[in-house]
Amino acid sequence: MTTTMTTAATSAATSAATSATATSATVRVDGARVRYGKAGAGPALVLVHGTGSAGSAVNWGQTAPRFTPHRTVITPDLSGTDATVDDGAPLTAEGLAAQVIAVIEDAVDPAEGPVDLLGFSMGATVAATVAALRPDLVRRLVLVAGWAHTDGDAYLRSLFTLWRDLGASDPASFGRAVAMTGFSRAFLNSIGHEAFEALIPNMPPTAGTLRHIDYDLRVDLRPLLPRVEARTLVIGGTQDITVPVEHSRALHAAIAGSSYAELDAGHVMFFEQEDAFVKLVTAFLGDAAAGACG
Repeated sequence: MTTTMTTAATSAATSAATSATATSATVRVDGARVRYGKAGAGPALVLVHGTGSAGSAVNWGQTAPRFTPHRTVITPDLSGTDATVDDGAPLTAEGLAAQVIAVIEDAVDPAEGPVDLLGFSMGATVAATVAALRPDLVRRLVLVAGWAHTDGDAYLRSLFTLWRDLGASDPASFGRAVAMTGFSRAFLNSIGHEAFEALIPNMPPTAGTLRHIDYDLRVDLRPLLPRVEARTLVIGGTQDITVPVEHSRALHAAIAGSSYAELDAGHVMFFEQEDAFVKLVTAFLGDAAAGACG
């Protein structure tokens, strides 16, 4: 789930500084040409986007500049996005993780050590897989609005099935359903009718988006989660009706030694509660207030 709306929380000065230092590159992985962006300065923070062919630019366009003053922010665009070209085959957690791993190895000097890795929604499942398969690459892991497996929850399976079916038959209704479930009722009511309607075309049901949804329907990380070694923070949204908060609590329970926090927000919590989200993540990644996350 993604959003293109903006708020005053991201200052024009910060955005201008980020634009001045931003670069992009492409790395080849198993036949795919995976694009990634890189901006800012400092220890590496890799942000992995959620479902939707618009990828990192839409997911992280507003939030990434909040980190770039003190972080080198790396934003991969996974297969299924418009920016990355591949063979169109079904997506797997291991295959998407291989793309993130290749981006990390291409973008970060090994002498700088492991990266901090944050994944949202579908991206949380990919980030967890990276941490499980390559613990040497991940210092700290943040999983936002993620889940461990789809098949065990009839609601989650049905929602993704509804998205898939609407995407194939009724794009306008697909966009409305995604917008309705991506944000809390209180937030949607607060922004007004016009702003809500503007969200509807935000995640079009392109072939790439439908590939992501097909992947979402097949997620099962249960064999991988016990292999996660990185210090981990799991963040759930108490009003999340895309991936209900119980899934974040289950991820926390499945990852030994992980920390857990909740925000009073819907699925796209980093938009609804941007300041709280950035403060929580920044503290966990090593600021003086890091202990507040435990």
